Amino acid sequence: MRYQFHKGFLIISILVSITFAVFGQAATGKLRIACVGNSVTYGFGLKNRDAENYPAQLQKILGDQFVVGNFGVNGATLLSKGHNPYIKTEAYRQALDFHPDMVVIDLGLNDTDPRNWPLYRDDFIPDYQNLIRSFQTDSPKMVKIFVCRMTPIFHTHPRFKSGTRDWFWQIQQTIEKVAENMGVDLIDLHTPLYSRPDLFTDALHPDVEGAGIITKTISAAITGNYGGFKLSPVYSEHMVFQQAIPIQISGTANCNDHIQINFAQNRGECTTGSDGKWKLVLNQLTAGGPYPLQIFVNNKLEVDWKDILVGEVWFCSGQSNMEFRLDQSEHGKEETEKATDSNLRLMNYNAIAATSDEKWDSVTLVNIKRLDYFKGNWQQCSPKEAARFSAIAYHFGKQLRDKLQIPIGLIQVAVGGAPAESFIDRHSLEFNPKIVDVLLDWRNNDFVMDWCRQRGMKNISLNNNALQRHPFMPAYIFESGIAHFKDFPVKGVIWYQGESNAHNAEFYEVVFPELIRSWRQSWNNSELPFIYAQLSSIQRPGWEWFRDSQLRMAGMIPNTAMVVTSDLGDSLNVHPIRKREVGERFALQALKKVYGKKVEADGPLPLKATLNNGSVEITFIHSHGLKTSDSNPLGELEAAGDDGIFHPVTAEIRKERIVFKTDNQHIKKIRYGWKPFSRGNLVNEAGLPASTFEIEVH
Repeated sequence: MRYQFHKGFLIISILVSITFAVFGQAATGKLRIACVGNSVTYGFGLKNRDAENYPAQLQKILGDQFVVGNFGVNGATLLSKGHNPYIKTEAYRQALDFHPDMVVIDLGLNDTDPRNWPLYRDDFIPDYQNLIRSFQTDSPKMVKIFVCRMTPIFHTHPRFKSGTRDWFWQIQQTIEKVAENMGVDLIDLHTPLYSRPDLFTDALHPDVEGAGIITKTISAAITGNYGGFKLSPVYSEHMVFQQAIPIQISGTANCNDHIQINFAQNRGECTTGSDGKWKLVLNQLTAGGPYPLQIFVNNKLEVDWKDILVGEVWFCSGQSNMEFRLDQSEHGKEETEKATDSNLRLMNYNAIAATSDEKWDSVTLVNIKRLDYFKGNWQQCSPKEAARFSAIAYHFGKQLRDKLQIPIGLIQVAVGGAPAESFIDRHSLEFNPKIVDVLLDWRNNDFVMDWCRQRGMKNISLNNNALQRHPFMPAYIFESGIAHFKDFPVKGVIWYQGESNAHNAEFYEVVFPELIRSWRQSWNNSELPFIYAQLSSIQRPGWEWFRDSQLRMAGMIPNTAMVVTSDLGDSLNVHPIRKREVGERFALQALKKVYGKKVEADGPLPLKATLNNGSVEITFIHSHGLKTSDSNPLGELEAAGDDGIFHPVTAEIRKERIVFKTDNQHIKKIRYGWKPFSRGNLVNEAGLPASTFEIEVH
């Protein structure tokens, strides 16, 4: 049974003829809801518990047609052998005596205690099912049961890493199994709160805003009113769908709403589920358009777009060098003036506040706290739209348009100064043993670059709340931006980021592969192409080590490619303005490794170095036409012997090799371009530069 509110009136979706048989309280017009649970239901920690706990808020939302009872018990366990079994409490007996028409059960959090789940986990399913049956069999009327996925337990919980983190998810899955076994509705209290650690001061109990989110979630499940038809912001007029895979369109609507979609002569229909979600998968199409797209809800036209394309869609992300606008780049004015292409579409998901050297106002801080950080929609490429779009992404897309001659869609989600961990989903951060601690004390921990902390603290300095969110915080950009696109298939990712992690290359070697794994899991594509830029050159100590680390990861992470940019750097400016070349190098990597075109995409890459009779020879791949970019002798080549100290060497280019003479018969390693600001000049015939590298001599 489902209850729906429309225009202020309660519509009970059951037949009048059976109303009195089903609801014992129907004669009075009041339906009784028993909220069964632990301290989250009770309202532990709320300043005005009687008015702020979720059952009290639920009563206000549902109104006089309902009577809502709070039967929550602090510390209660679902397990009957647990340290505080709910079925042995007075509240349980009172809940039965309440003779509810509906029961909402939210138990399991306290079962994560080491006294409970590790010892009695096999009892959880039968104990939960017996609890459900007790409400069904103790009443002469039909009782509607809802069981809840637990609200989150966050990383600051004292037992988080010692077991609670793992047991929590095991219990969560078991609750879902209980709902399936018993044929009862499952309410997801976890998802709407999992991205809001700022609402949990003790990592376990939500504040009044969090209780409000629980209230709205349960109210929607009871009434079926999810606020009507809504689409994710990823969908809008002028968008591009990825070709050659099924077209996916999803959203939310009220329960049992009928959704019909007409797109490019394809038609699909479905009914919204009990959770308010709907999803339609239409036949795949080859590149083309523009096509019309219509969406009907209960036979009423809600969406009527005329200009939708099918082609290749790429996700363009990172920090400020990816964010760097076309009109700010070298020759940007001229490029902007000619940037008109109706088959190139731009989705600029803009941040509402730049992470610049300023204090954000109270309205901005509230929006950021609530994850309302990005705004944007699809547009045709025009001088106005291109001017403020990523210069690198624009030139990348322009090259793909020229070479593939099909529609191209580019989605930009980039935030200046953001560290890589802010782009990773929370679950991945929590379960990676080498990264999990980055979640702790973001304002002070050693994982975060000092500059990031200082900038972030200034941005949020007008808010004294210790839990105020900031885009540099771990998981924030994923939760507020990346997650919106995970159901929108893309061809691949181009990525330019690392400046805010360059202080710790070893940590980045863990974070970056985890980021790629996280995104591939989110897009449900284990082979999602990921092309990234190696950091450019600048006079900042340690960048040569970071660039070398990036090079090594390119050979370790499957289906990735790296773009060298060190020859385009600026010794003093972390934002070099030569972006066209970077975008075009990204395009070369995509054309060759994703689309199979016969182009050279890589610069010279060392294969081996050998010492023989006083001569060292380095051989390369991607070395056809090996030369120097400026016709000067090869620069920035160094060698080290047993002492580990590197000294410059003078070498020659002989066909596709580098050769130099030496009196040192114990040379162990060779380095090239090993300076923060590199003037290395080794390129191949395509003009593509060699990366900073270190290689052992054999």
